[in-house]
Amino acid sequence: MKKNPIGKYISQKWYRYLIAMVCMLISIGLDMCAPMVTKRIIDNVIVAGQETLLMGYLFMLLGIGVGRSVTQYVKQVMFDLAGVEIACKMRKNLFSHIQKLSMNFFHNNNTGELLARTKDDVDHVWDVLGFVGMLIIEGVIHTVSILICMFQLSPYLTVIPVLILPVIGWIAVSLEKRLDGIYGEISEQNAELNTVAQENLSGVRTVKAFAREEYEIEKFTRHNQRFYDLNMEQAKTQAKYEPNITFLTKTLLILVLLAGGIFVMTGSLTLGALGAFMQYANSILWPMENIGWLSNCLASAIASNRKINKILMEEPEIQDPEKEPKASQLPDGDMQLEFSHVNFTLDGNEILEDITFTLPQGKTLGIMGMTGTGKTTIVNLMQRFYDVTSGVILLNGKDIRELPLQTVRGACETVMQDIFLFSDTIEGNIRLGNRADMESQTVKEAARTAHAASFVERMNQKYDTVIGERGVGLSGGQKQRISLARALAKQAPILIMDDATSALDMETEHAIWQELQTKEHCSKVIIAHRISAVKNADEIIVLKNGRIAERGTHEELMQQQELYYSTWEAQYGDYHKALEVIGEEELICQ
Repeated sequence: MKKNPIGKYISQKWYRYLIAMVCMLISIGLDMCAPMVTKRIIDNVIVAGQETLLMGYLFMLLGIGVGRSVTQYVKQVMFDLAGVEIACKMRKNLFSHIQKLSMNFFHNNNTGELLARTKDDVDHVWDVLGFVGMLIIEGVIHTVSILICMFQLSPYLTVIPVLILPVIGWIAVSLEKRLDGIYGEISEQNAELNTVAQENLSGVRTVKAFAREEYEIEKFTRHNQRFYDLNMEQAKTQAKYEPNITFLTKTLLILVLLAGGIFVMTGSLTLGALGAFMQYANSILWPMENIGWLSNCLASAIASNRKINKILMEEPEIQDPEKEPKASQLPDGDMQLEFSHVNFTLDGNEILEDITFTLPQGKTLGIMGMTGTGKTTIVNLMQRFYDVTSGVILLNGKDIRELPLQTVRGACETVMQDIFLFSDTIEGNIRLGNRADMESQTVKEAARTAHAASFVERMNQKYDTVIGERGVGLSGGQKQRISLARALAKQAPILIMDDATSALDMETEHAIWQELQTKEHCSKVIIAHRISAVKNADEIIVLKNGRIAERGTHEELMQQQELYYSTWEAQYGDYHKALEVIGEEELICQ
């Protein structure tokens, strides 16, 4: 994607900026007229004694004041509206671009940094496109206009501001260069501070469970202190340069008054012209005094835009194929999923090697293995969160890399291992897969199948109950059942359950599996550590070190007495031995 197209954004709001610029020019023109009226009042009324002209001059000043108020109001409203609209669109485009990026991007960038880019950095750019930008443009035009008017009154006196202005400009440029680097560091530290706070608040239960409040406070304090130090460095830099600007502006007024007084006494300048010149000199001070602050804002916006561009220049690794009608169509027929000699390497580490299996529609595939053997990676590849390193994944005989992402991901309904529920109603969470068109009856049926209806309907607001962020307030089992209901409500042809019943009791788990067995047209991929979850699968594959070490039905794997059998022994061996002992004792008693 191209860099942040600020010029394009501005061109889309050209009419607002045009109105604002016209009003600004009129306002500046009126500002330039006011000292000339003052000159005439002094020379013609006060010095020459033409009192009859006074009312006319006063009405001119009143008209200038009213006209300036109206144009200033319209100018500021137009600049603010344009800035707000551009910032809104810029933030939306940035967020949309982030949503399109691949999973690898989110592994390498933390949440706090992304929040800082979409909020704080866009706000800094917004400032320059709105109020701050207006002041910068107005300050430049205002200063040039005043210098022209000054030159017309007295070319000699104009030498004083002409000599002082470049010095102030040099100080402002020096200040901007110093602040540019500081603002970049402040932006980075702000992102880190957001990350620390966000992680702590999201994991507050874990923090409290391990009594780590003091440690978290200390960690936050370290980042907060660094943020404080950078802002103090910024303040010291401003304190070093800005007094020089203020001193030079005051010196300007003193020199103009002294030199102008001499010109008046020698007759080369009228008293009214000196009064007008002093008014111009006083009016030129605000751009000069604010040049440091405006430079700060400009430097901050440039640094923020650089950060935004860094994200916008990221290209998603996983993209839709070229839109060719034949290539992007999913072949008709039963939904069959096939892995053919799939290998996957991530960051130089081989995760999966030679994974091959076929899942016909309506069948169930169980996947088992120790932690880190690549079970969840298979799910990620199914949904094309990553692309295979070699081999191919097929849907109905079609390489999923040749299908639209929406088609690939729409074919799967997934219950993730890491459950995420949004701060929304229970019905809103279940509707996630098809929020606009899903009927309430579908939501309730999915909740019933997932055995979530029993506790949802006991709540005061039932399906309209708002749950907290990440499902706070619900037990682990309740969250898993709502997550399962969300997947079932989507009604996709393939159901993927990644350790989806680990928080459920055995009785509820068994009841859910019984319900799922009735969905004969839905293919199921069940990843689990419990044998009870996969024992009824049509095929079970056991992973070891990223390879398929065993495969077969429950009975076939039990006969092999290898990895699967060892797992069964670890989970149920003592239980069955106890049953055997009880059985023998009963026989003896009989």
